Parts: sequence; C-alpha cells; structure tokens
Amino acid sequence: MRAWFAKMWNTARDLTLKGQDWARRHLPPGLRLLVGLLLMAGGLIGPIIPFLGVWMLPLGAAIAALDIRPLYRWITGARQYLPEAWRRKTDRGNA
Repeated sequence: MRAWFAKMWNTARDLTLKGQDWARRHLPPGLRLLVGLLLMAGGLIGPIIPFLGVWMLPLGAAIAALDIRPLYRWITGARQYLPEAWRRKTDRGNA
C-alpha cells in the first residue's frame, strides 16, 4: 500500500509540474491566473460532473501561483519545512 501511494504521489506531482511548466511557456501572465482559478473552480464542482475532478485543484493552484509571487515563493520554498526523511525521499526521486 505504501509503494502504491508513493507512486501515485510522484505521478501527481510530475503531472502538476508539467502542467505548470506548459502554462509558464504558453500562457501570458494575466491569463495564467484566470486559467488557474477556473481549474480550481472546476475541481470544486468535480463531484457533481464526472469528467471534472479533484485533480484540478492542485494544478489550478500551481498555475495561479505563477502570477502570485508570494504564493509561488511559498510553494517552492515549502520543501525546507518538510521533515528530513521526506526531503531525502524527494531528493532521491529527483536525482
């Protein structure tokens, strides 16, 4: 169960980072915030409409954070506050 959860977590993280990178390269700054907010709104109504889902919440937050500098700094700097064991695992995964 632990390996399955780790695999799902890494997959979700990788997809979110790819989506954020795509948005950084292809969307102008004002539109990124709007797209991020729309993705988060779609994630909230996900339980009602099947093709929308909770997966849209972190992706929307990551894209919106590109235009909100304090939020972007908090997300990218949050790794320093993780427990040491988690940091070692994420460092191993990125190497």
